[in-house]
Amino acid sequence: MTKESEDTAAAWGPHDVGGRPAGPVDRSEHDTAQWEWQIDAMVRLLIQKGVLSDFAELRDGVEKLEPEDYERLSYYERWSAAVAYALVDKGLLGEDELRRRVEALRARAAAADAGAPGAGR
Repeated sequence: MTKESEDTAAAWGPHDVGGRPAGPVDRSEHDTAQWEWQIDAMVRLLIQKGVLSDFAELRDGVEKLEPEDYERLSYYERWSAAVAYALVDKGLLGEDELRRRVEALRARAAAADAGAPGAGR
């Protein structure tokens, strides 16, 4: 590998897999979970309301993910992170407020998983 190709490879993000071996693509069908439909609807609404210009604007947020996060997150989890980045970047949501809301959702989900009464999702 030349010095130039090493520099280029180092600048690639985890999403830049074109031309590099990445293993097989999982093409199996799967049911879309309710929360995935909700993320999709939220993105479409944000575009309709002019908060996001288009789906391509999500790419910036996806590209900001750390390589380990990119690999760990599913497609719609990446979208969710990208929406969060966009809302924070646009000043529509503060990082502290986002953190509090995520913690509250995690606590609610943990309570629901534990079978706590009245902790439905």
